[in-house]
Amino acid sequence: MEFFFATLFSLFSIVDPPGAIPVYVALTSDRPRPERNKIALQTSLYFLIILFCFFVAGNYILSFFGLTIHALRIAGGMTLLISGFGLLSGRFAKRRGYDKEVEKHAQEHKQDIAFSPMAMPMLSGPGSISYLITQYNQHPAWAERWQIMAAIVAVAGLVWGCLRIAPFLFKVFGAGGLNAIARIMGFIVIAIGVQFIVDGLVHLVGEMR
Repeated sequence: MEFFFATLFSLFSIVDPPGAIPVYVALTSDRPRPERNKIALQTSLYFLIILFCFFVAGNYILSFFGLTIHALRIAGGMTLLISGFGLLSGRFAKRRGYDKEVEKHAQEHKQDIAFSPMAMPMLSGPGSISYLITQYNQHPAWAERWQIMAAIVAVAGLVWGCLRIAPFLFKVFGAGGLNAIARIMGFIVIAIGVQFIVDGLVHLVGEMR
């Protein structure tokens, strides 16, 4: 269970559902509550499917491109560093490939926002994807892989919960409070990224000797 909770905490920090709340509230502010609840559910399901697919297919992706797990650790660590600094600087949306034009277009045309921009790239971005591919290759035992998949399901549930009560959380914490939470998450994500880079470099140097 310790491994499960460690994975859950790491993945939740990388995904940072509270950081997506302001964007979600802005995109759904003029929609009826049943529709908002539907969007929250669809977003969490899309998020779950995306991360499951990359987690299971991660090994094939590495083989196809001829990449080593150590190279992925370093690249993934750098990606997490960028995401973490984005959270610390308050530029979460921009770091996830999101901008105001997307928000304006979605509001004007009432388009489906569950898959894009919410599920991807706001929630399941490069950081979470590279993290899961690395975890898949780093833990070959299926006992651990099942715990990782359970953690993905748990985070998807937390994503749904955060979006379901997003208007309430936004009123309670406000933009400033959610930004403070994002900064804390950013610090943790940076630490995870540094550890990924260190592990990758140590193994690469070890193989070169």
